[in-house]
Amino acid sequence: MEELLTLKELLHQGNITEALLIVEELEEMSKSDKLNKIFSYGIILLLHLIKQSAESRTTRSWNLSIRNSIKQIQRTNCQKTKGTYMTEEELAATLEDAYDLALEKAAIEAFEGKYEAEELSQFVQREEIIKKAMNLIWEREI
Repeated sequence: MEELLTLKELLHQGNITEALLIVEELEEMSKSDKLNKIFSYGIILLLHLIKQSAESRTTRSWNLSIRNSIKQIQRTNCQKTKGTYMTEEELAATLEDAYDLALEKAAIEAFEGKYEAEELSQFVQREEIIKKAMNLIWEREI
């Protein structure tokens, strides 16, 4: 909010150069917020895909969490006029980054928490989980 007030004052003063710097800062803050949101929903998506794969089963709750995460990632990544905030490669890198945390969370939930993350990783294929997530997000056949 402070940035908007500063921007307004700079515009009233006719200080376009300083105002543009504030606009760039606001754009960067907005993009950073969107990327963090995508990362967070990526963890949730991967968490449930890991549990599904490890336990060879699913629940309605997991399915709903997966659908919700996909929808939120798609909505957050969509720019109204310029396409997407993240390219497919950037999104894959984000999911790679989120994977270990998702695995740790899955270890707490899968098999009633009986395995540590490293042990749980033996039940799943990291690349396959990330590939499945990417296909779901980009609405490709899996």
